[in-house]
Amino acid sequence: MKKNLVVLTGAGISQESGIKTFRDLGGVWQTHNVLKVASLEAWYENPELVLEFYNQRHLHAGTCMPNIAHTTLKDLEDFFEVKIITQNTDDLHEKAGSSSILHLHGELNKVKSEVNYNVVYDWAYNKTLKIGDLCENGTQLRPHVVLFGEDVPNITKARELVREADIFVIIGTSLAVYPASELINYTKKEIPKFIIDPNIPKLSIHKNIEKIPENATIGVPIFANILLEKYL
Repeated sequence: MKKNLVVLTGAGISQESGIKTFRDLGGVWQTHNVLKVASLEAWYENPELVLEFYNQRHLHAGTCMPNIAHTTLKDLEDFFEVKIITQNTDDLHEKAGSSSILHLHGELNKVKSEVNYNVVYDWAYNKTLKIGDLCENGTQLRPHVVLFGEDVPNITKARELVREADIFVIIGTSLAVYPASELINYTKKEIPKFIIDPNIPKLSIHKNIEKIPENATIGVPIFANILLEKYL
């Protein structure tokens, strides 16, 4: 039986495919006021500005392709049950061919009703979303992303996945965003844990963590080799 490998990915894995991180130097939040373009309050006050911000990100994400970190995770499915939990709203894991992906913060290539969040549609990358674009029930469509001030609906499922992990790895995240930052606390104490990031966050209460202080495109292949040598 294959071991259950659960992966938490953040902005760092997509950065090397050309998608900016949010909090790093030169990141998105250094050039945009998050409360004006990516909050629930902003959506109610100035939805046109929110749409402009997300349309730009949507169009750009459509031009980006997965890197070796994404494809290596896909290749590991030959040896492990790989379940990816991602904080990213791009679809680079999907483009790489990974078969089990849980998006915590939504998906840029989908839209939903602003009234009924269960009404969700795919939205082609060559299309922008405008005021007046309505769902089948006649209500305005909005980006299928979790805005600041909203709950993270998939966090319960993410915790369940982490509890079932035989191996847990964190890739390309500062662990600064709640509630994703606490997912490691749901792992079984005895399982091997890894973190791959050039700036390793402090995880003082967790002792058995192997740290790989590299960017994802370097660190994930290193991690894959470790797994194949130690855990098959």
